[in-house]
Amino acid sequence: MEECKIKNLYNLEETIAKELLENYIYPWEALPEINEFILKIGPTLNKEIYEQKEENIWIAKTAEITPTAYIKGPAIIGENAEIRHCAFIRGKVIVGNGAVVGNSTELKNVILFNKVQVPHYNYVGDSILGYKSHMGAGSITSNVKSDKKLVIVKNETESIETGLKKFGAMIGDGVEVGCGSVLNPGTVVGKNTNIYPLSSVRGVVPENSVYKNKNEIVDKI
Repeated sequence: MEECKIKNLYNLEETIAKELLENYIYPWEALPEINEFILKIGPTLNKEIYEQKEENIWIAKTAEITPTAYIKGPAIIGENAEIRHCAFIRGKVIVGNGAVVGNSTELKNVILFNKVQVPHYNYVGDSILGYKSHMGAGSITSNVKSDKKLVIVKNETESIETGLKKFGAMIGDGVEVGCGSVLNPGTVVGKNTNIYPLSSVRGVVPENSVYKNKNEIVDKI
């Protein structure tokens, strides 16, 4: 599945996790390694840019953290990131430079590339969001199947067994997810694609497309 490969979804120059991701073909392969990667690179971060706030939490000095936000380590918050009122960062999280984590947004075991926006009531778990991707208000990643079986990534002709019970969504660079949408376990959205509001998305959505519903995915003009 060429469309699901890291090289076709992400610009690795736009994340501090480049060293991690370039070890893999598919992005979900990195999900179990986020925790250890943060613990590895955290102590090596430039102390002129980052400071260690608590155990296993490194925050850039230029980041704006609202006092009501909760951050559990391990976590890295990048330069000029904005963590807003009542954001809930549950650990194993990398927030990229200039990213926005908004009101009541919850993150767990995720990588947000630079300038990602999850600004209003979002849940993002066991997922990777590419450069300048944006999740509209109330849109979420669903990261566990209702039958609790292992997640399989599928397109129209192929499938890949991931071996993962928890797998939210792999969202490419520049993706726009409409308000109130649910990205079901194992969803992969190609770069520069738009998801209509109130969508329930499953499987692989091609890059440079518009997802209206599962039967209507059109080329983006």
